[in-house]
Amino acid sequence: MSRFTEISSTRRVFMMQVATAATATLAVGQASAQAMLDEKDPQAVGLAYKADATKVDKAKNPKYAAGNNCANCALFQAKAGAAAGGCPLFGAKQVSAKGWCSAWAKKA
Repeated sequence: MSRFTEISSTRRVFMMQVATAATATLAVGQASAQAMLDEKDPQAVGLAYKADATKVDKAKNPKYAAGNNCANCALFQAKAGAAAGGCPLFGAKQVSAKGWCSAWAKKA
């Protein structure tokens, strides 16, 4: 085998490995971005997050008002009608559109 053939073969293998690694990294990033926030997560506990706003303890959370939920919060990052979306307070984890936390702010 000539030296040129060896270099071409090695380069081809390298490029295939780079493409595979990039695809795997992207898939892992998307999977982790879609992880739902657990109500027992320390950040969630600190902000009194509930995945279902109707289950918020009104005595412990006087800021809560019926009808407030993540879907109508200024921090909620998802398209209208989405069941879940991102929130900058919880990093890469998704929150339920029906959820609520003490940082709720009216959407403008």
